[in-house]
Amino acid sequence: MNSIVTTNIVRFIVFVLLQVLVFKGISFGGEWSGYFNLIVYPIFIILLPLRLPHFLIVILGFVLGISIDLFYDSLGVHASACVFLAFIRPVILAVLAPQGGYNMSFSPTKARFGNTWFLIYSSAMLFLHLFFYFSVEAFTFYHIGQIFLKTLFTFFISMIFIIVYQFSLNPLD
Repeated sequence: MNSIVTTNIVRFIVFVLLQVLVFKGISFGGEWSGYFNLIVYPIFIILLPLRLPHFLIVILGFVLGISIDLFYDSLGVHASACVFLAFIRPVILAVLAPQGGYNMSFSPTKARFGNTWFLIYSSAMLFLHLFFYFSVEAFTFYHIGQIFLKTLFTFFISMIFIIVYQFSLNPLD
């Protein structure tokens, strides 16, 4: 149990630091630069253990989001997107549940549930997070085309990082 807690604390710190110190400063230049963002911190919520109570996941989502907001000066946009992601996580897990159900002592990683399941799960979670984030950032659906383009471009760039993370480090917990 202590190793799982330690692993997730380290994961939290690493992803917050990566996001605010490294990925925040990456710019893809040109007139499309506003459409390409590298957002990787949702992987923390995606990889939380299955047995964690829902209310705790929502609280951790808020803490993660507000930590990112402090560095981005975004007044709760990241926090709201993380709380939304934490809130819908059980729904996504229920929809994607394997026939025999989940072994609740695991984290939802590709090593535990397979490549296909993990790609579908993480893709759904990341896409929903990004769409919610860019919708709240725009604060209107008047620019739905821009919201959708930002979501798609950011999704593909961020998903590449998540896939590389899963395949290179192969985390079990």
